[in-house]
Amino acid sequence: MIGSFSWTHLFYLVQSIGWTLALSVLAFVLGGIAGFVVMMARISPRAWLRNPAILFIECIQGIPLLILLFIVYFGLSVYGFALPALVAAGIAMMVYTSAYLGDIWRGCVEAMPRPQWEASECLSLTRWQTLRLVIIPQATRLSLPPTIGFLVQLIKMTSLASVIGFVELTRAGQIINNSIFQPFLVFTLVGIFYFLLCYPLSRWSASMEKKLNVSNR
Repeated sequence: MIGSFSWTHLFYLVQSIGWTLALSVLAFVLGGIAGFVVMMARISPRAWLRNPAILFIECIQGIPLLILLFIVYFGLSVYGFALPALVAAGIAMMVYTSAYLGDIWRGCVEAMPRPQWEASECLSLTRWQTLRLVIIPQATRLSLPPTIGFLVQLIKMTSLASVIGFVELTRAGQIINNSIFQPFLVFTLVGIFYFLLCYPLSRWSASMEKKLNVSNR
């Protein structure tokens, strides 16, 4: 017998938001760390660092996140690396995030005016000192709006983890719908929860873009 939507179902959906946020934070933090390494390799004057970074970015950006999830979760299990769904989703999304954030941050660093690099050379600063003391602090401000914009996309992309069985917001909606078969109500609520998660970040990104006057730089 098919029941009706209850407070228990609503509580289950709200609980699943925590897993959506946990996966988003895991992917964003670990992907951000890896993305910084990718960015540093991408702007390196040494070809043996720069070229592999370019290849990594182009390969990952050319592969759908869903395929990365399948490779990590199903592919690695064939070779004896059976990972929990959270770990597999975290690894796949970390790799995906590192390629995009590395490229976003590379663009922000390279957008810094050339005279600032030249002035740092005149002060006998090393390349690392120039990056750490002059370029990266300014590039960080420039990168905030696109980075937050990517975070919004990342939160929505966590829904793909449902296909490998990770119970986040979308998967929780599927489970509830399978038991009561009220897809319009259930998935409308799921959509509202995603909106409530993403809309404040979108507005924050837009306000920072306006405040930093990024478009007129």
